[in-house]
Parts: sequence; C-alpha cells; structure tokens
Amino acid sequence: MTFAARITRHPLPFDPAAGAAAVTALADLGQDLAPLIAGTAGCSPYLCALMQREADWLRLALTMDPADVVPGILSAISDPLGPGLRQAKRRVALYTALADLGGVWVLQQVTGALTALADRAVDLALRSAIADEVRRGKLPGDDGTAGMVVLAMGKMGAHELNYSSDIDLICLFDDARYPGDTEVRASFVRATRKMTALLSDITDQGYVFRTDLRLRPDASVTPVCLSMTAAEGYYESVGRTWERAAFIKARACAGDVAAGQRFLRGLVPFVWRKHLDFAAIQDAHDMRLRIRDHRGLHGIAVEGHNLKLGAGGIREIEFFTQTRQLIAGGRDAALRDATTVGGLARLAEKGWVPADVADVLTRAYEAHRDVEHRLQMVGDAQTHDLPGTAAGVARIAAFCGMEDIIFRKALLARLHAVDELTDVFFAPGATEVAPVLSDKAAAIVAGWRHYPALRSERARAIFKRLSPGLLHRLQQAANPDEALLALDGFLQGLPAGVQVFSLFEANPALVDLVIDVAATAPALAAYLSRHSRVLDAVIGGSFFADWPGQKALTAALHRQLGAIDGYEQKLDAARIWQQEWHFRIGVHHLRGLIGAEEAGLHYADLASAVLAALFPVVVANIAARHGAAPGRGAVLVGMGSLGAGRLNAGSDLDLIMIYDALGQEASEGPRPLATRAYFARLTQALVTALTAPMAQGRLYEVDMRLRPSGRQGPVATSWESFQAYQQHEAWTWEHLALTRARVVAGDAGLGAEVEAFRQALIVQKGRGVAVRADVAEMRAKLALAKPGGAGQAKDGRGRLQDIDLAAQMVAMMSGSAMRMTAAQLLAGQKAGIIAAADADVLLRAAALCWQMQAGLRLLSAPDTGQLGQGALAFLGGQAALDAVDAASQAAAGVIDGLMEGQADEHG
Repeated sequence: MTFAARITRHPLPFDPAAGAAAVTALADLGQDLAPLIAGTAGCSPYLCALMQREADWLRLALTMDPADVVPGILSAISDPLGPGLRQAKRRVALYTALADLGGVWVLQQVTGALTALADRAVDLALRSAIADEVRRGKLPGDDGTAGMVVLAMGKMGAHELNYSSDIDLICLFDDARYPGDTEVRASFVRATRKMTALLSDITDQGYVFRTDLRLRPDASVTPVCLSMTAAEGYYESVGRTWERAAFIKARACAGDVAAGQRFLRGLVPFVWRKHLDFAAIQDAHDMRLRIRDHRGLHGIAVEGHNLKLGAGGIREIEFFTQTRQLIAGGRDAALRDATTVGGLARLAEKGWVPADVADVLTRAYEAHRDVEHRLQMVGDAQTHDLPGTAAGVARIAAFCGMEDIIFRKALLARLHAVDELTDVFFAPGATEVAPVLSDKAAAIVAGWRHYPALRSERARAIFKRLSPGLLHRLQQAANPDEALLALDGFLQGLPAGVQVFSLFEANPALVDLVIDVAATAPALAAYLSRHSRVLDAVIGGSFFADWPGQKALTAALHRQLGAIDGYEQKLDAARIWQQEWHFRIGVHHLRGLIGAEEAGLHYADLASAVLAALFPVVVANIAARHGAAPGRGAVLVGMGSLGAGRLNAGSDLDLIMIYDALGQEASEGPRPLATRAYFARLTQALVTALTAPMAQGRLYEVDMRLRPSGRQGPVATSWESFQAYQQHEAWTWEHLALTRARVVAGDAGLGAEVEAFRQALIVQKGRGVAVRADVAEMRAKLALAKPGGAGQAKDGRGRLQDIDLAAQMVAMMSGSAMRMTAAQLLAGQKAGIIAAADADVLLRAAALCWQMQAGLRLLSAPDTGQLGQGALAFLGGQAALDAVDAASQAAAGVIDGLMEGQADEHG
C-alpha cells in the first residue's frame, strides 16, 4: 500500500499561504497528498524548508513502501561521513514527520525510526573516530571498535526518541583487553570527542544529533569515556536511585555491543533489587519536587506549560512507570520492559497498577508525545514548552489537526488526570494527626526514636508521616496496650527502617497485618522484624492464592536454584524462598484462612520441597570435590512428623541417610574418599546446609537420632546394614518409628526398595507377641520423663504424643503402611484391633490437641500459661482449653485399655 493510501489525518494549515505554496511546488505528488503537504508547510517553517530542499528525493520516497524508506536511507549513508550523516538526518526527519502527521505510522514507529537513525549515526561516527586512533597507532584495529561501546540511555535506549531529541550516551571501554595499559584511556577520550563532534557540530548541512554525556558516573569529574571496571565500581558503591531508573532503558547501541551487553548484565543486581524497593518512591518524589522547584514548574496551564517536566506531563508518567518497575522488577523479570507504554502494560498485567490507571496514563503519554513532536517540528527545536502566546498555542492546535478550544480542553484534561493519578502514588494523602495516648503509651512511643530502625534522618522522616496512622490502628485493636507492646517489640528488633517504613507507607494494609501479627503472636512479630523482607511476598504476587502443593513448590525452588551460580548463594536463596513460604503459612493460619490441619500439611509440603530441591545441590557440591557418589548414591528418609506429612511452625526435621555403594570402596574424583567417609561427609554437608545460620538465617533444625544405634551409630547407614539392623537388632520403638518413615529425596530406585522393605518389616514385626508390652513400657517411661498436663497439647496422658504412640502400635499390629495418626487408627479399626467408638475418641482428642499444638508453636509458646488475650483468643479461649483437657482424659482411658490387651497375650 502506498504512502498516500495510508493517510488517516493531516494538520490544519496555520499559515494558509505557506501551505498553498508548498502544494503548488509539489503539485505532481497528487491531490491525495495535498492536505498533508498544505497542513505541514502551513504549520512548520522547518518542514516547509526541508520539503523544498529534498523535493526530488521526497517525490521518489513517497512512492515506496513506507517500511523500506528509513532502512534505505540508513544503508545509503556514504562518505564523506559528516555530510552523509546530515543528509540522512534531513531525510529521516522529513519522512518521519510526514508519516507521523499523516497517521501513516503510530507513535512507536515514529520514535523507532528516529532511534534507528541515532543508532546508525552513533555507530558510524564511533567507528570513524576509532579508525583515526588506529591509523595513529594508538589502538589496535582488529575489530573496528577496539573494545569501546556506547550505551544508549533514556529515550534512545528505549527506542522512544522524540522528534528533535538530544541523545543521552555513556561511553565505555573494555579495560580487560588492555591490562596495565594506562595510555589507552586518552585514545578513547579523543575518540569520544571526535564522535560527538561529528554528530553535534552545526555545518551548512545542518547537524545530526545533539549529544549529552552527563549520565555517565560522576560526570563532573570523570572523563567522557570510562573503563568498565571504573563504572562498575561506581554503581556498586555509590549508584543512586535515579541512576538505577536510567538503566531500565539502557542499551548497547554502537561499537563493541557484546562487551556492552556483558557490562549491562553485570549491573542487573544494582538496577533490580531482590526485595520490593518501595523506598524508590520517595526518591522519585523528591526528584520530581526538585525539578519543579528548580525550573519554577508549578501549577497547570496551557500557555508556557512544560509538557515534559511540568505537572501532569511526560516525565510524571515515566517516573510513575519506572518507580513501580524498580519496586518489583527485581522479583519479576517480566516487569523489566524498557518502554513506557510496555512497562505500564506489564505492570497492569501483573496487578501492580490498576488496568484503568494504566489505560489513562498510556493514552495520555501517547497524546503528550504527539504534541511534543509538533512543538519540536515547528522549528526543529529541542523544546517541551507550549508557546507562551495564544497565537502560538493556536499554531500547535492546528498542527494537531484540532480547533484551538478543543485542543486546550483535551490537553488540560490530560494534564489534570495525570497529575491526580501520579500524585496519589507519590504523595498519598496529607499526614494524619496522631491520637492522644495514655502516659504509659506515650512513654513507649517516645522510646522509639532510640531504636536502630530510626537512626537515619530518612527513616525518621518516613516514620513521622507513618506513625499517626499506625497509632490510630493500634487503638482499634481488641487490646490496644497489648498490641502496642507487641509492636514495640517488632520495632525494637528491626535493624533498619527505610525499606520497611516505605513499604508500610505505600501499602497501608500491611500495617494492619503487622499489628494483627504483633498483637496475637509476638514471637512471629519478632521473627518478622529480623526477616522483614518476607513482607515482599505479601504484596508481590500470589500470597493469598490457593496452596500450590509439594510438587509445584519443589519445581519452583529447583528452577530458582538452577538459575544461581555459587553454592553459598544457592543456600541463601533457599533460605529466602523458604522463609517467604513459611511466613505465608503462618499468616494464613493466624488469620483463619486455613485451619491447623491444613497448616500442618503445608509446613510438611514446604519442608519436603526444600529437601527435594536442596539435596541434589549438596550432592553436586560434594561430587565437585570428591567425585560422584559411589554406587547408587543415597536417599534421605524423613521420620516422625516429617515422614507423616504434618509439621508445625517450629518443627525440627527428623532425618536418616541410607546409601547403597554397590560394593564400590571409594569415590573417583579430584580428592577421592572411602565410601563410608564419603556418605558421612555428604550427610554432614546436608545438615550444615539446612542448619547453618547464614546471612539469610537458617532453614531448619535437624535431628538424626532415629538412625540405627542413635547417636552412637554412623550418620549415614549403608542399605545392607540398615536392613540387617532392622531385622535383627532394632528395638520395638525403632520399628514404630518406621511406621512414619518416608523417602523425601535421592535415588528413586533405592527409595522404592526402602519403601518396600519398610512395609514388609511392619507386617513382620507387628505380629510379635511383645509389641503391646514394649509399647506399654515405653509409654510408662514417657509419662515419667514428660508428664505434661493442663495447658499443654503434646506431653501427657491422652495428648498428642500418647495418641501418636498408640496409633503407631495399632499400625504395626494391623500391618498398615499408613503414616498419619488418623489413617493408622482407621486401619486398626478395620483390622479389629481398636473399636470404632474408641478410635473416634482418639481422633477427636488428636484433632483438638493438634489444633492447640499448632497454635502454640505458631505463637512460640510452650503452653498456655503466659499467653496474652489476643493469643488466647486465637486458640479459642478457655472453652478450647477445657475441651482439650476433657478429650485428653477420655483418650487416656482408651489408650489404657489398648495397652491392657497384653494380659490376654501373656495369659
């Protein structure tokens, strides 16, 4: 389709005489193009002159497919380079303007064509300057770039150049190619200056692009071309939020592009923080205000309004988008779109910006950019200011194809809409007035200023805005004094405040959550103060979605660890990941979104996923030093509550390691180990990986006393020894433990054999006449060691441990492979070992005791004796405590009867 056939709009000629003259001069273009030519020439003296100067070329270009014109211009640039580039600039400027004004191209095509010209011009100018240095013998000429790269920043980096844009560049050289050579820097500085002069100098042919090199690190004192090492050191040590935002759009555009891409990949941790970075909001807001104050840009008008930097303008939309991207882009790479329109779309898709807000801002951005282009097309001026006179505004309205009054109304509506939407984001409401506090409460609040979290001036400023709303919410709690004391503990344990306080300020609902947690579970609040990054997960996606299950969790952690280099880094990442999910389960339980039984299953799923994903990481780390594991390797077996698939918030992990070397005596690797030593080292490494208190905390405590021979036995057991021990040496309590055993990681074939052996052993050993007697003896010893009683859920007659022991006995005697208490009791009922009514009594007591035990462990309380009102209410109050005591008493009677069955066997 021809250019003329694609025209959908045209300007209105502000100067009809100039428009008519242009149509006459280009009459051979035909009537289809006449309104566009008249409107363009009648509004822009600059474009009118370009049409006259490039008339012959324009006649040919307008007959071509619009998609081929700009590539053709760029490929035809010839020497001498200065005039060649300037001719290309004139032709791209003219054709792009007509395609824009005629509606032949949308905004992205217009800015894309301008950016393509800039990319080509910078690359040719750079290579010309480098060639000069090569000819002088100052640089090697092997690849035409000598390791120098130009980074396109800002709008050029995002392919969003405006019509008369400066281009923001950062020039770097790869100093790894010149170890110890300090002379090359001067050559790269000369090359940079030659390149910019070739682009920026105004000749009788015009200019190509004005260049701006001030976005480089510490521009006032650094050379115009820096080494990559120096630049990396700057960003790692003193890089600021605005520089992080600038690198969202950064792109290697010329020279050694591969080296530039490596440099940008190295800056990913600087730009994209792993936590949700709400402190960036205040940085961006402060920058907005400084720009407005410096330039006197206050209020909204038409005449003289700065469409880029003024209220409701383009920069407001860019700041809004980039700041939201900085907040969450570290956790979600899908948000890292360099373009403003694309960034808004991604943010809306991911729920970070309401869809209607993204739509309003997108339409405003595109309309603002259209007006900006027309401001610049009038005289090829790098301006963003609307004319200061009514006549000047009328010219721009005509250039947009609109009547003056309609243009003004639409522009003001957009400016006000953008201003309101972005102000709500950057400055959400005036500071509230703090409520009147009691003397005791006021003294607590006064002490907050001495806490580590409020050491910095910035943290104090944010908290000053935050605290009135915080105190109002505290007073609405069921027990305000208790909630205040708990929040005080949270703040006291917080090592730093800026990020957390910024998070609260941007997400007031989080304050309610923290107060809820603090008032109910102070220990969980204390944990939260030490690991406040877990709050990121609350607002960073699917915190309140359905539970994904163990398989999906394992796959997710496996993918995450697979993308990380370095063993220590993998362990830290696993800790962060586990803490976020662990906190989620606790919050869901605390807020009643799930019950105690579901919470137990979720904690077990999480632990199983961590073990399944982390075990191969530990195995690979050992193998790298000592060779692959001998034979079939090993399996990790979960025992106790982990094996049964039900944990609480504070559970240890009971584990044993079983290996099968298939007769191999040692590993084969850089530092081979004897088989027994190899698997002992593997076991110790796994325990360390789980328990070591690293920078991101620890994963779990581990208990390996259920292995054969307990503390005296080796930490890893051979498959042959394990079978022999269980068959001929193990005590009844060790067989009982196997009723809950479950392979959680390792070689699948060995795991299947372990499970088959477990099931067969339970059937075999459960037939022994001494089972009841042994269990009764164990029960008596436990009662003496841990008598338990009122206020406890685990220890004592008829409580969890007592019921679990009885269920394991029933499982053995019935030959059941079931692992969970409820399933074991039902299996025993089917086998006639326990009456249905008795099983119901135990099941009811087990459910009530577990509900209390899961709650107590979430609250980090040993019993109900010292709980506050909020915690007691969470457990169900005194009525729940009484129900546990009554049910446990009934369960104790049932278990007494089960144990007395031994008289018949020995009678």
